[in-house]
Amino acid sequence: MPSATTPATEVTLTDLRLLRRGKVRDVYQVDHERLLIVATDRISAFDSVLPTRIARKGEVLTALSLFWFERLCHIVPNHLLTSDMEQMPEEVRQHAAQLRGRSMLVRRAEVLPVECVVRGYLAGSGWKDYQRTGEVCGHKLPAGLQESQKLAEPIFTPATKAESVHDKNINEAQMADLIGPKDTSFLRDTSLHLYNEASDYALTRGIIIADTKFEFGRDQELRVILVDEALTPDSSRFWPAESYVVGRSQPSFDKQFVRDYLERAGWDKNPPAPALPAGVAQATTERYLQAYQLLVGRALS
Repeated sequence: MPSATTPATEVTLTDLRLLRRGKVRDVYQVDHERLLIVATDRISAFDSVLPTRIARKGEVLTALSLFWFERLCHIVPNHLLTSDMEQMPEEVRQHAAQLRGRSMLVRRAEVLPVECVVRGYLAGSGWKDYQRTGEVCGHKLPAGLQESQKLAEPIFTPATKAESVHDKNINEAQMADLIGPKDTSFLRDTSLHLYNEASDYALTRGIIIADTKFEFGRDQELRVILVDEALTPDSSRFWPAESYVVGRSQPSFDKQFVRDYLERAGWDKNPPAPALPAGVAQATTERYLQAYQLLVGRALS
């Protein structure tokens, strides 16, 4: 397994078919029913993959997803089959040195074309939309709210999925036009249930989950299942509860730290993205590892 000084840019498995190389994850076909998802140490910001890798990031994303898949599987089934290298097919096991700790064998699913975003606090693009219109994805909010303020109730704010460009916020009516009203209602209710249970738990561990996004798909039995990752620092805003103050941006355990650096550095957000200083990369690794330790209750081995 790559060490903290040798982050994994990508893996190359010549005997498995590469289906997709995303911003962070590489997806391989194992057979008709199973995929292998490999979380690399790549990091993206403002729709660009940075040339700097974040050591152990892929391990944290995988381990936290496994934690949440187990904790929340009573709400909705998920795509995980195993992360145990000894239970992987032989064509995967022979690459154990590259894959251990950062890969999951999963059920193949037809991914639904929406990001299911839940916001419990007013931050990010939601805060910008509210400042401009008083609304977030069709939700009319009370006047006078401040940045990072907790909402009276979490809101469901879907977005279109995009790999190469920024996801576009949409409302539930637009989501229903894409996938139908029945699936829209189910995904909304399921996403809110997942968020509420996870955020209640995280708060007992000293972390505020300000918002998060989920992805769902249909497996070969046509069940809707949770896919991709779940409640990681890449898909969520994690804030330390002890330093939370309404009316400003919050320190975070997620990649907002990297975004903030890039903003200060004056990058115009057009590719190619600049490299990160070694100190920023190391501090980002430390934040990801700290988020894991707080949520799970032990250090990532």
